Amino acid sequence: MLDAGGLEVLGRQECLALLGAAQIGRIVFTDRALPAVQPVNFVLSGGDIVIRTTAGSKLAAAARGAVVAFEADEFDPRAGTGWSVVVTGQARVVSEAGELQRLRGLPLPVWVPGERGDYIAITPELVSGRRIPARGGSAA
Repeated sequence: MLDAGGLEVLGRQECLALLGAAQIGRIVFTDRALPAVQPVNFVLSGGDIVIRTTAGSKLAAAARGAVVAFEADEFDPRAGTGWSVVVTGQARVVSEAGELQRLRGLPLPVWVPGERGDYIAITPELVSGRRIPARGGSAA
């Protein structure tokens, strides 16, 4: 199915599969009553989007029980193809010991200097995605 702009509309399962293959996304949260966007590396685990952050960071403070948006995408400028997935859901700082232990075992490396011992989990509620059809008009 194509939307009004000619983009292929993706179903929830395909969106989650694409997210599972991505490594970098952007979390959108509220900082001092304004929208803020931060790039993060992430993994999908148990149906949640999981990211690491610093204890006491703006992101950790803002994500406590808040509704956030999360977006990941991939584009190939040469082929003129790509996809984008947007998730909206409630974020929480993980504090339960058993869950923290499980998350520490995930393949979620720290890419920037500093301690990143807090884990934020986003439970997807609204999931939508679009794909740019391959040249020639057929969906890729």
